Amino acid sequence: MIVAGADGCRTGWVVCRRDGDGVLEIAVVKTLAEACEGLSVLAVDMPIGLLDMPRPGRACEREARALLPGKASSVFPTPCRPALDCTTYGEANAISRTLGVGLTRQTFHLFPKMREVDALMRGNEALRSIVHEAHPELAFARMNKGKPMLSKKRRPDGFTERLDLLARHGFPWEPRSLPGAARDDVLDAMAVCRTALLIAQGTATRLGSEQNRDRHGLPMNIWF
Repeated sequence: MIVAGADGCRTGWVVCRRDGDGVLEIAVVKTLAEACEGLSVLAVDMPIGLLDMPRPGRACEREARALLPGKASSVFPTPCRPALDCTTYGEANAISRTLGVGLTRQTFHLFPKMREVDALMRGNEALRSIVHEAHPELAFARMNKGKPMLSKKRRPDGFTERLDLLARHGFPWEPRSLPGAARDDVLDAMAVCRTALLIAQGTATRLGSEQNRDRHGLPMNIWF
């Protein structure tokens, strides 16, 4: 059984794969479709399943924020479908505001990755049982006995704290340069890879109801 976790990076996706013997392989790929090959489970830090209206938002996101006191802002509001189709921030923000609430530039910058995931899931129904939405801060909190990691992962202390936590849970990594990705991207990919392992083992927690699906039948759940 091979599982993996994926996190978006500036050149594509950082992917952490874990085989049945616990051996890790970390690499950067250009498309998420490449990351899916040969996997039992892939956990990805990107929304799956989108609402047609921005309010009240996805239930899984509200539940995730409630579990992350002091870190709730790490769960970005997912845009509605009409906004995701826009190619400029001004247009996307205007449409979202018309439908209920505006969106941030930070969210807009994630649109290309969101579109990629959405197209992949809508175009290949078989992947819906393999690819699951996850969130690294929920993954770290679970490893940390339910307590959110309040340190910043881009700072030396926050990076080391998460690196040690991953190692204690069977995900050791000797930090090295990975062209196209930042070190904190690797940490997030490793964290959601552990979520993928828990999903494969049947011990992961799902936020949002199993019945929560968008109009294309895509699940709207976050796993950790």
